[in-house]
Amino acid sequence: MSIANEKRARVVVVGSCSMDLVVTSSRRPGAGETVLGESFKTVPGGKGANQAVAAARLGAEVSMIGRVGDDSLGQTILDNLNQNGVLVQNVEPVTHCESGTAHIILAEGDNSIIVVEAANREVTPEYVEKARATIEQADIVLIQQEIPAETVLLVSRICKQAGVPLLLNPAPARPVEAEIIENSTYLTPNEHEASLLFDGTDLSESLRKYPNRLIVTEGSRGVRYFDGSEEVVVPSYPVEAVDTTGAGDTFNAAFAVALAEGQGIADSLRFANRAASLSVTRFGAQGGMPTRQEVEEALA
Repeated sequence: MSIANEKRARVVVVGSCSMDLVVTSSRRPGAGETVLGESFKTVPGGKGANQAVAAARLGAEVSMIGRVGDDSLGQTILDNLNQNGVLVQNVEPVTHCESGTAHIILAEGDNSIIVVEAANREVTPEYVEKARATIEQADIVLIQQEIPAETVLLVSRICKQAGVPLLLNPAPARPVEAEIIENSTYLTPNEHEASLLFDGTDLSESLRKYPNRLIVTEGSRGVRYFDGSEEVVVPSYPVEAVDTTGAGDTFNAAFAVALAEGQGIADSLRFANRAASLSVTRFGAQGGMPTRQEVEEALA
């Protein structure tokens, strides 16, 4: 099923910009163990930048709000955003700390990640306040949790005051203030994040509390939400996974783009699931992210 791109959605992403340092190995080392890796690559990443690039490739007009270090990694991150058509007027270098990094091990068909926040800690409420006008003019705002919690709270307040839909991807998992949850138009946790968000509450109970707002991703089983009368499962698309890094970011970006274009939740989720399924068939968080044409051809 194709989504008609009748208008170019204005998507604002507030979040992290990092460099991914990726090691591929046949297996993960145990504690105190050394194993031989097969390859090493540096690729631009960070959940915020990943989502910005994914949304831009899917046809949106994307503005990124974030920070990088005043170093070579930061310049590479900025160049990559520019090359992908992301507007970077609100991505300023920080002089007193390095760019954020993610240290990724790809082994046994999945990934393990250690994130060093660095410059991403400087995406403060005061910094984001300077970009308030950009947020207020968005069709949808996309935010994650690799930046300070107080910044996420401020963005949620700005969006609520301005009547701008906010999609909170609550990853990495950490407790979220009730006000942020109430201010968010859509929440997209995985099962583990949902359990943490709602303190172990039964999933079905949580879904019913937030109809058409709480969207829980369940990996290969698809995506689950409550439409006001029943639980709906939007199935995933089975593929041979090469690299799952960035699949969730692709999903969230695609969901945001489709919603901003006026699509309903079910159609938006199908679009998002298809985009995510394509992303895991290629290497790299951003390298695997599909274009709009690729997703629509796959849906046809």
